[in-house]
Amino acid sequence: METKDKPADPEVPPPSKVEPEAKPPPPPKPDYLFLVDVALRFIVFAASLTSVLVMVTSKQTVYRGPFPVRAKFNHSPAFIYFVVALSVAGLYALLTTLASISVMWKPICPPKLLLHFVFLDILILGLVASATGTAGGVAYIGYKGNEHVMWQKICSVFDKFCKHIVGALATSLFASVLLVLLVWLSTFTLHKKIRQ
Repeated sequence: METKDKPADPEVPPPSKVEPEAKPPPPPKPDYLFLVDVALRFIVFAASLTSVLVMVTSKQTVYRGPFPVRAKFNHSPAFIYFVVALSVAGLYALLTTLASISVMWKPICPPKLLLHFVFLDILILGLVASATGTAGGVAYIGYKGNEHVMWQKICSVFDKFCKHIVGALATSLFASVLLVLLVWLSTFTLHKKIRQ
């Protein structure tokens, strides 16, 4: 008896183990905390720059008889300190904004960098808060005077000058609040990275 084997169908490949295609890992989820960080740092930069510009342009000349009397920010050491401190804060905010943007492009952020952000944010917050308090104290004396030591009010005479000072102080106070938020955000992000 002859056995005839059926020839294998050349078009159908023999069953083999088909390996599923390896899927690429999912892209990292965007870290929205870093977006908030970049936005806050940029707003601190804008507030610091605005405050410095308003303070530097605060000058007024009034005439007492034939003699001009001038009020400028550089007549007070407290206002000079304010301008220098806010300039440093603005430069710091600009540099850390750029650093935060570069960190967003990397999938992994080293916790050491976040720790540096926390320390430097606290340092700049102290600088801005002390400058705001110092300039605010001098501005308050200019606005209210002090009868006990016979310091006179000057804002009734130099009203435009005093409005500039108040605007610069308000913007600086806003920058201080933003820096507090940045410290909280950097600390929270660092805590989150350590727990992972």
